Amino acid sequence: MDLNTVLDVCDARRHELWRSGDAWLGGGTDLLSTPQPQLRRLVDLSRMGWEPIQVLPDGSVEIAATCTIAQLYRFGRTLDAEAAPLFEQCCRAFLASFKIWNMATVGGNLCTALPAGPMISLTAALDGMCLLQGQDGSVRRVKSADFVTGAGRRDLSEGELLRSVTLPAHSLRCRTAFRQVSLHGLGRSGALVIGTLDPWNGALFFTITAATRRPFRFRFALPPGPAELRRAIATTVGEPDWFDDIHGLPEWRRHMVFRLAEQILQELTEDGAP
Repeated sequence: MDLNTVLDVCDARRHELWRSGDAWLGGGTDLLSTPQPQLRRLVDLSRMGWEPIQVLPDGSVEIAATCTIAQLYRFGRTLDAEAAPLFEQCCRAFLASFKIWNMATVGGNLCTALPAGPMISLTAALDGMCLLQGQDGSVRRVKSADFVTGAGRRDLSEGELLRSVTLPAHSLRCRTAFRQVSLHGLGRSGALVIGTLDPWNGALFFTITAATRRPFRFRFALPPGPAELRRAIATTVGEPDWFDDIHGLPEWRRHMVFRLAEQILQELTEDGAP
């Protein structure tokens, strides 16, 4: 889509004063998909030269905000970690063509903050930490599960930039289970639930996205029973928290989350699991 109110596109490597009407430009797949009448200038991040993905000395994985979905998918297929399958599963949860995969970025998916954003699901489930950089050069860190605060809302100040997301090594060693459902075979996610089982202490985590306006993450020191799991979800996720749009009614989303969570519970606590 033509953004006919944009008057200038500038290189993010040049330090310029942030002003009203500016927006960061990464892959641009969402930015250029809908009218943006408030925009006057795009600040292009494509020449920043950030390494898309780095494995750090402690075994954690740092994903640059400009890393594309295609790059993340390829990395996940070569990653020697218990949680590696989750990368491919979340990439394939996109309602997107290969052309989008090669342009859309991890940071863009997080900052768009759509409930069905699968990069939100991936990074929240693996206890990701977002690195945010302000216009004055200051930095702060926010957990990925807390970065998205609602449908289309995220914890970003004016002009603040999402620089990267780091997935800790201990999360990558977790056993995972993935469940996703849509109203149609190739439809947008109506509910997406991820379970992770800590091999060291047996703690079990459930992360709920797509069905809710923001991510919800549950920790159980010991695997719960089905009734306890349902009760924890029902008492934490309030009625206003269930998302409502053409891709699914709140009642259906709630029902599917209960069902998918119970399937994950069974998968991760079957005989032979830690």
